[in-house]
Amino acid sequence: MHDVPENLLYSKDHEWIEIDGDIGTIGISDHAQAELSDVVFVDLPEVGATVAAGDPVAVVESVKAASDVYTPVSGEILEINEELSNDPSLINSDPYGAGWLYKIRLDVPTETEDMMNATDYEEYCS
Repeated sequence: MHDVPENLLYSKDHEWIEIDGDIGTIGISDHAQAELSDVVFVDLPEVGATVAAGDPVAVVESVKAASDVYTPVSGEILEINEELSNDPSLINSDPYGAGWLYKIRLDVPTETEDMMNATDYEEYCS
């Protein structure tokens, strides 16, 4: 099984979120990056954009495929990970750390109630 940190919540589309107050940091899971293999390009959302849960907000391209990233929560994009434009492979090497995608101000914090904890996500992936 891939690495699944306990402090995060996970979507069925393999995004993770770390909540700090009303701010969520979002990326793709270790499982997702492994399925994609070597990430070569990332198209991130615009800072200031307002998005709804389930919207496609980014694209991660690998040597195998391009994959949409869906936001698990609604809100305003506050920040994007600029480092990924120079080194998209951070998504492969550190998906839960330096490979984060964007930060969002949560409009509806209860949207995370439908997300999975680490144990449930491990079962979902197996």
